[in-house]
Amino acid sequence: MKFKGLIIATGLIITFSACSQTGVENLKLNNGIDSLAYAIGVLNQVTADRSEVDLNPMLMAKGMLDTKEGNGIMNEAAANGYIAVYMRRLQEEKSREQFRDVYEEGVAFMNENKEKDGVLTTESGLQYKVLKMGDGLKPGLQDTVMVHYTGTLVDGSKFDSSYDNGEPAKFPVQGVIAGWSEGLQLMPVGSKFMFYVPYELGYGAQGAGGVIEPYSALIFEVELLDINPE
Repeated sequence: MKFKGLIIATGLIITFSACSQTGVENLKLNNGIDSLAYAIGVLNQVTADRSEVDLNPMLMAKGMLDTKEGNGIMNEAAANGYIAVYMRRLQEEKSREQFRDVYEEGVAFMNENKEKDGVLTTESGLQYKVLKMGDGLKPGLQDTVMVHYTGTLVDGSKFDSSYDNGEPAKFPVQGVIAGWSEGLQLMPVGSKFMFYVPYELGYGAQGAGGVIEPYSALIFEVELLDINPE
């Protein structure tokens, strides 16, 4: 059975009254789409992406019957959570296919870059290179920093620069992308680093501002000027 958009299926259990209740109860969940159908049955409604999703009506019926009898594999909160995660993953897969060239370009760049002299890689996948090591304190997550920076895409296109804006930028360490939050904590004041940020630590599957496409790896030259400036 395929569902599209949002369809309220209250009372859908009646549709399956002709089915063998024993047969429904004995059904097993073998994969993610089975669990999605079951979760939708638990909520007694169909919630699907705009693109068509194949769902097994018998597993939906099982979710409804189990919930009605009080022995469901999932409660409503778990079913809501599962559906949200599944549909978000589906959207990300569709987005990755749409931006496959950007994704593959970023992955290729990061794989080649990590082999270059002076480039270090953290456990999270952030790559960085020390251009100048300062001798000041390092910021923590709760700190605010003042920096100069330039951001480019892996093809060299510049998308942002505090130098071009005519003044350094100030922001909380935990208020920026994950790659920056991690990288800044490696830098003593007075340092200048290069950050090579995989998409997972950047703007992810969403991109940013129409300039940074989804799945973009990013490059930043960052100069840490001060911590908690007045």
